[in-house]
Amino acid sequence: MSPGIDVAVELLRAGRLVAFPTETVYGLGADASNPAAVRRVFEAKGRPADHPVIVHVARAEQLAEWAIDVTAAAARLAAAFWPGPITVLVRRAPGVLDLVTGGRDTVAVRVPSHPLALELLTAFGGGVVAPSANRFGQVSPTTADDVRADLGDAVDLVLDGGPCSVGVESTIVDCTVDPPQLLRAGGIPPEAIAELLGPLDLAATGPSRAPGMLASHYAPRCQVQLTTTRAEAEHLTATMNGAGGRAELLDPGPDLEEAGRRLYSWLRSADRRGVDTLVVVLPPAHGLGWALRDRLMKAAAPR
Repeated sequence: MSPGIDVAVELLRAGRLVAFPTETVYGLGADASNPAAVRRVFEAKGRPADHPVIVHVARAEQLAEWAIDVTAAAARLAAAFWPGPITVLVRRAPGVLDLVTGGRDTVAVRVPSHPLALELLTAFGGGVVAPSANRFGQVSPTTADDVRADLGDAVDLVLDGGPCSVGVESTIVDCTVDPPQLLRAGGIPPEAIAELLGPLDLAATGPSRAPGMLASHYAPRCQVQLTTTRAEAEHLTATMNGAGGRAELLDPGPDLEEAGRRLYSWLRSADRRGVDTLVVVLPPAHGLGWALRDRLMKAAAPR
């Protein structure tokens, strides 16, 4: 057993908070069946009570414990991509807490692929809610140091599993509708889901049914200004600096997987260095670029 797992399990069973790594970002974990523990997660993050959280489990077979029915789409996604960075939205089972679902009749579930996360979830046995281990609406943590800097003593234990390998949150697919609907772009590209399931509705609208659907989210303290070309970004950065501001250019480049791993560290670094405005070249709209564009557009949205 990895160091700290036994202590982490004891803390979770006692209703305390444990931050742990997933392949996407670090999560702030609590026993999903314990109302007081789940409430502590919301308090630590400053998260709105009606904003649902994802239940993390160790095995795909556990989905049936949280869903009143597992649709064919949900089963196919789980078989193809779990463990991995995809979350399915299903009709909730009767015992699922309103605190977990934001009072909705659906629940979001996934099996992460990080070995330390799987070891923790297997040892714990039940479901663990684990939204990103940071203050609500701000930049997600991809290292244990990020978690400590954001939450401090609000978390009882931080399991350090190194930097996250994907770096942006999981893809979320609503499997309660036909065709399935993409609620959040993430670590599994929409093209891979459409290849498995057929046509995928990309136009999620209405009240937030899953994490990350708010207009403003994943935001650093500095302003984020988006451009479509490197030349436009260079001109805008020079103009801002010429007017007395402190602007920097960020071009994620052609390696979208590397950009995913580094995106949040780039945003955090800009804040640490006192940048006023980060001028960002939007990645292309394919593959992991969908997730990067989503995070950047939410970071740039009015706050």
